[in-house]
Amino acid sequence: MKRIKKTIAIFLMLVTIFSITACAGDSQQGTSSSITVFNWGDYIDESVLKDFEEEYGIKVNYDYFTTNEEMYVKLKAGGTSYDVIFPSDYMIARLIKEDLLHKIDMNNITNLEHIGEEFKSLGYDPNNEYSVPYMWGTVGILYNTTMVDDAVDSWNILWDDKYEKNIFMLDSQRDSIAVALKKLGYSLNTRDENELEEAKQELIKQRPLVLSYVGDEVKDKMIGGEAALAVVWSGDAIYMMWENEDLSYAVPKEGTNLWFDAMAIPKSSKNKEAAEKFIDFMTDPEIGKRNAEYIGYSSPNTASVELLDEETRNDEVAYPDMNSLEGSEVFEDLSDIIEVYNRIWDEIKASQ
Repeated sequence: MKRIKKTIAIFLMLVTIFSITACAGDSQQGTSSSITVFNWGDYIDESVLKDFEEEYGIKVNYDYFTTNEEMYVKLKAGGTSYDVIFPSDYMIARLIKEDLLHKIDMNNITNLEHIGEEFKSLGYDPNNEYSVPYMWGTVGILYNTTMVDDAVDSWNILWDDKYEKNIFMLDSQRDSIAVALKKLGYSLNTRDENELEEAKQELIKQRPLVLSYVGDEVKDKMIGGEAALAVVWSGDAIYMMWENEDLSYAVPKEGTNLWFDAMAIPKSSKNKEAAEKFIDFMTDPEIGKRNAEYIGYSSPNTASVELLDEETRNDEVAYPDMNSLEGSEVFEDLSDIIEVYNRIWDEIKASQ
């Protein structure tokens, strides 16, 4: 009898241990102690990541990309399980179409109320199911006023021979092709192969004038006075103007790309719950303010904007009057003809 009681006791103890271990395992699986965030370079105040880790006890592994296309290739290739990504408008539309994004439980994004209505229900995510706005802005021309004495109000200046080897273009397929399309008076979302061929020829004709195609390095180069003109995103322009008072920024009269970047959760995420905590944290007004101040980009978070100093709130580069952007367009998903764009871009980069 004692043996039976002892056996039963051991059995119950093992069952208890197993249950506790299983529960702990389930709990750990449901709320993993880490997430992997995939963002653009220089696109966050990294002290914010530390604050998130301290508040939630969730470690943030941080990786970055330089173009939407690079992000897409890495996401499709797998290997790394990203929990939060920061794609642009047209790429979000593509990821939704290819069923690569989770729907976000917006009930968990308590700070969503601070996002301006003009940044919701946009074409790339019309039902606000897959993304939460992060930053927005324009593409324009940054120029050094000590090197440029012409009016900078048209894309045409980037084809002026007097600025030979004094021009930086973006090493970004959609953005650089868009510049040529808008110069020609075409939509930057064109699917017309004749128009795209004209844009290709324009960029090939411009090629001898271009010092180089650049990414984030354009900031140090323009601050250092290495070129007279550069195609840049508005937030980068603001940062560079902070660092060099000789720099100024203009949106050409032909129109430009009005862009939106947002946070999303890939289907490959292993920790959707923690990913939603991170997105909610990023939309906190104070955190949004810190990010906007640090990177210089324009926040869609109305409460964050109210916390900014008056000079920044009234900066026409950061927060332009939408009426001044006539002729500007938001990029659409062109994945159905992306091979045409890829071929054109390869031919442009190969030209001498």
